[in-house]
Amino acid sequence: MAGSVRREGSRVPETDPKVGVDVSTQWAGDPRHRLVAVGDSLTQGFQSGAIFNTSLSYPAIVAHELGCFPSFRYPLYEGLGGLPFNLELFLRDLEARYGRAVDWWEAPLALFRARSVMDRVEDYWERGPGLNVPSTTAIMHNLAVLGWDLRDALSKSADECRKRIDVPKDDLVNQLVQNAGERAALRVLPTRPRAAGALTQLRAAAELGKDTEGTGAKHGIETLVVFLGANNALRAVTDLRVVWSEDSGFDSLDGKGHFTVWRPKHFTSELRKVAAEVSEIKARHVIWCTVPHVTIAPIARGVAGKTQPGSRYFPYYTRPWIRDRDFDAGKDPNITAEQARQVDEAIDAYNDAITETVRAARTKGRDWYLLETCGLMDRLASRRYAEDPLARPDWWQPYPLPSSLRALSPPPNSHFLAGKDGRRTDGGLFSLDGVHPTTVGYGILAQEVINVMRLAGVRFFRPDGSTPRQDPVLVDFDRLIRHDTLVNRPPGNLGSALGVLGWADEAMDLFRRVFSVL
Repeated sequence: MAGSVRREGSRVPETDPKVGVDVSTQWAGDPRHRLVAVGDSLTQGFQSGAIFNTSLSYPAIVAHELGCFPSFRYPLYEGLGGLPFNLELFLRDLEARYGRAVDWWEAPLALFRARSVMDRVEDYWERGPGLNVPSTTAIMHNLAVLGWDLRDALSKSADECRKRIDVPKDDLVNQLVQNAGERAALRVLPTRPRAAGALTQLRAAAELGKDTEGTGAKHGIETLVVFLGANNALRAVTDLRVVWSEDSGFDSLDGKGHFTVWRPKHFTSELRKVAAEVSEIKARHVIWCTVPHVTIAPIARGVAGKTQPGSRYFPYYTRPWIRDRDFDAGKDPNITAEQARQVDEAIDAYNDAITETVRAARTKGRDWYLLETCGLMDRLASRRYAEDPLARPDWWQPYPLPSSLRALSPPPNSHFLAGKDGRRTDGGLFSLDGVHPTTVGYGILAQEVINVMRLAGVRFFRPDGSTPRQDPVLVDFDRLIRHDTLVNRPPGNLGSALGVLGWADEAMDLFRRVFSVL
């Protein structure tokens, strides 16, 4: 593998959140901030190409079940479907004008409409009401920012983001919000008082940790969730390019954009710095999440049949709307089976490093835990394991969906979302960008966070905030299903959604530009 020792077979997930190390704990007082999260788009609540549904991010779902949602602070992106471009609203707009399919003679008008919608979104965030960033002295509890990797968490602040926002251009062709990631960050990171503008997300969390006056607690934060690292490999599948990090530039804001995958030694170097800062945050419990295998996300679809019986990999991975019979390796964007394997092996090494970080902290008496989000996604992987018994490693077992999800027809899976006549027929765990979860998908992640929190002894309450809940503490999936528009009332043109999204990508390079902020 590029940059590391090759591993035989898949990494065995760590099933013990305590990683085999017990810690003796005694707590006094009640921390003021019950839940704080640092991370990237997966923690912020990104869906279908945009950050907009932040009240249903997995930390917000956990806060609801904790009974502290009214006091849980998170940013809002309510204008025109959020940042940078909401694919669900785009499909619904096309459906309202052209019905459940865009016929060939309507394509020029539909393209004009698509550009018009993108132009409105661009104007809103670059020149319109979206420029007005709410100013508050309160620090968010969900401090995640879309597109951030380990270096961003260490170096980016509101002041730094402002410096990186270019003078907007009203481009008639490249109609997408410029510097969408930095604009999104300005609604997350503190800006007041003036000195707060220099705080990174980790240092902002540290300020919340210091907020102990009058609580009788040594920690200002009860539970801190750290979910970083996916963006150190994600662009391999969103860009369909594998460019390994080099010794120069991987750890700088200006240099790292040249790479799509970090070599494990570079990832570990950055992880040590993040862990050092997290260790300074006064959080009673810290939950570290492992990095999911990015090749499972349906944005990169395996084509041409698996390389051999029982293999985890397909010969090529390309865009999900390109059918096997149409795929041309010489013309269509792709990565190969060997490249996908190398990326997965790098992520396995990342997760070994995260696991060892938690184990080392616990041996020093810190109440840190590991959440195997990589293993979780592997257990939900339809094409890699669920549909290919020969490919399943010895440790693999299918993830048991909550009863409310099993009762759906069909039960959600990790395929790209599909539908017919206004009804979902496939998928349901991933939103329309093929990378980020649907609301019920975020609910599964929230349930796993809750399970670790209960292991740590965190108390959960009813919505009144004072009535204790008994075990098992379960996410209200019926509530999430009601809010999940992709699962319970998908766009009527979902049957042709892959074709529409493929057409938009070919005509406007839509996906590359949407994912450029990640």
